[in-house]
Amino acid sequence: MPPTVSDAEYRALAEMRYRIRRFLNFSEASARSVGIEPQQHQLLLAIRGLPEDGAPTVGRIAERLQIQHHSAVELVNRGVEKGLVKKKPGERDRREVLLDLTPRGRRLLEKLALAHRTELRSFAPVLLDALSALVHPEEAPPPEESLS
Repeated sequence: MPPTVSDAEYRALAEMRYRIRRFLNFSEASARSVGIEPQQHQLLLAIRGLPEDGAPTVGRIAERLQIQHHSAVELVNRGVEKGLVKKKPGERDRREVLLDLTPRGRRLLEKLALAHRTELRSFAPVLLDALSALVHPEEAPPPEESLS
């Protein structure tokens, strides 16, 4: 008999997607409230949040944002024009373009990161309950307790 999905798992999936959507809507509105587009916020976060073992190149940012290279180039150029991002040639390979945040980009990202952290903390328990119900359905509390 093929595996089935329980009603509780459907509710957990729906709750998880709802919470993620709410967070993304919050994030987009927050970016616009400080005068930048959501994609520019994502660019700033991708540059600042890169793992330490990688250089902040356009290609790496394209991968982290899951966009095409040429789209990342345009996004970076708009970030430069807006005074959020700066470009410099690589030290070992002068053809390589490295990215960094400007002081303005850092200030805006800090403001947004603080707001995002607060928002995440407010709904994390419900999201964690939904994830737990999906990953470990045998351990999840009854749906009316975990997804309220």
